[in-house]
Amino acid sequence: MKKGFLISIYTIVALIFLIFFWITETYNQLVQLNENIKTQWSQVENVYQRRADLVPNLVNTVKGSANFEKNTLNQVIESRAKATSIKINPNNLNQNQISKFQRTQEGLNNSISRLLLIVENYPHLRSTQNFSELQNQLEGTENRINVERNRFNDQVNNFNTYRNKFPKIIISNLFSKFKEKGYFRSKIGSEKVPIVDFQ
Repeated sequence: MKKGFLISIYTIVALIFLIFFWITETYNQLVQLNENIKTQWSQVENVYQRRADLVPNLVNTVKGSANFEKNTLNQVIESRAKATSIKINPNNLNQNQISKFQRTQEGLNNSISRLLLIVENYPHLRSTQNFSELQNQLEGTENRINVERNRFNDQVNNFNTYRNKFPKIIISNLFSKFKEKGYFRSKIGSEKVPIVDFQ
């Protein structure tokens, strides 16, 4: 009887130890994946900030051109102010927060695009070295934004896939910091095919 009782105790202790080890390993992996997302989010914010920092230089360069549309410049300035005012908590990167951030950034992007289209009517402005350099920097920054957003989505995918697998989802749901993270999505309306009419 004593021998059977001791075997039962050892089995229970070993089972508890294995469960504890598995929970610890799962928790630590979730922490690592979560930190990877926060690091990548910092990179995303960094490249968006770079774009926001280029906007005042672009506006000042364009402002120097006589008779330029002030309304367009004001829209760019207002969009930049909105885009730089939004702050997302890296511990709460849910889909709603990411979409809110993305909408604000798209507003700035649309304003800059409108500005660049209008500049096409000002050949003397387009030919200045300052404007040309700023336009090249903006194009490079847009490419960086795309790269960092893709990397962020990859990190989110790794985290969400890991956390949602059974039985890891049980551990994930015990801790609020391991909630499912949101993705950057394609621009609203980008799924529509553009209509080209040469008439």
